[in-house]
Amino acid sequence: MTEQTLSRRARLRAQTSAEIKEIALSLMAAGGPDAISLRAIAREMGMTTGAIYSYFASRDDLVTTLVGEVYESAVQAAETARDAVPESDTGSRVATWAHAMRDWALANPEGFRMIYGDPVPGYRAPEDSLGRDAALRACTGLIGLVAAAWPVARARGSHDREYEWTDFDPRLAAHVREEFPGLPPAALALTLRVWGRMHGLLALEIYGHLSPLVHDPAAVYQDEMRDLVASLGLTG
Repeated sequence: MTEQTLSRRARLRAQTSAEIKEIALSLMAAGGPDAISLRAIAREMGMTTGAIYSYFASRDDLVTTLVGEVYESAVQAAETARDAVPESDTGSRVATWAHAMRDWALANPEGFRMIYGDPVPGYRAPEDSLGRDAALRACTGLIGLVAAAWPVARARGSHDREYEWTDFDPRLAAHVREEFPGLPPAALALTLRVWGRMHGLLALEIYGHLSPLVHDPAAVYQDEMRDLVASLGLTG
């Protein structure tokens, strides 16, 4: 068997795998997360279910791959946009992260729903999955932005009460304390509030609740992010 033949087979396998994932997301968009099944995908592609199993051993294997790739795509978009802004401009980095996530979500609405809105019934992500790693990267990136803003935000009084590390998931608390030594638990609480403001309007938009009420959702989101940055005592 020639190298050219192997290369052609590899390309065909990659194309088929990509089509399987694309159809899985379209099925979810049309019928919700319950609609994802290898049998339904095989029917859409004109393949046997057995042939699909040669690409993904189970539905959960397919979902794990999808979640990992979707999360990775989202995080890369946010990190790339953030890193294009000087580290000294914390406010602009916060706003840029938010707008990059919105741009990504609008371009990938089914992916946004999968990782932030519509869990697949019965699915449990493996501990060592790419999705968990990317989700942790996203969390770390956002905490890093809040950590950079914390000296100003703390002086401004951007938190209402004192928090303890025991108020949070132990694994998350341990990760934050390792990655950001000296950062208090109140800063983690502030990060969750920042995340909520970034994703609140975005989720309404992705799920179709915002567009019937306002002609320009982008303008509303931009105003919300400006207010968010100002609430941290920053400019941007």
